[in-house]
Amino acid sequence: MPSSFLDRQHTVAPSGFNRFLVPPAALAVHLSIGQAYAFSTFNLPLTKLIGLDHSAPGDWDLKQVGWIFSIAIAILGLSAAVFGRWVESVGPRKSMFTAALCFSGGFLVSAFGIHLHQLWLLYLGYGVLGGCGLGIGYISPVSTLIKWFPDRPGMATGMAIMALAAAP
Repeated sequence: MPSSFLDRQHTVAPSGFNRFLVPPAALAVHLSIGQAYAFSTFNLPLTKLIGLDHSAPGDWDLKQVGWIFSIAIAILGLSAAVFGRWVESVGPRKSMFTAALCFSGGFLVSAFGIHLHQLWLLYLGYGVLGGCGLGIGYISPVSTLIKWFPDRPGMATGMAIMALAAAP
């Protein structure tokens, strides 16, 4: 069976590789998933899907919409804990690719939920599927940077978290 570009053995760098080329990729992943912390910008528009300029009967209220973010953050923590060993075993390419699929898939399911005006699809899409992408996407770059900078673990994790915080 041919090996895939995403397999762990393809992440082994040749001798003389500059390790400072790795942080930009990790930072890009965290900048992408950091969008989750800007979710509050969607709260008000999601309460006015039918009424457009004001809430109308049948629109979701702010409490219902607020649960979307809460579910996503809870699933972030759970998926990071559950998939941590898997991330270590498959390597950064496969885990970050999986995170991208989950996170973007969550947006697609959520968009479908908005189109159909089905709140449960937002809970499932952005909350559960997107939350899994957030969790896997959070631990993958941190784990990778710690391995590339064993002499500077604080700097490695600080760079990754900096990008996550800078995203919104």
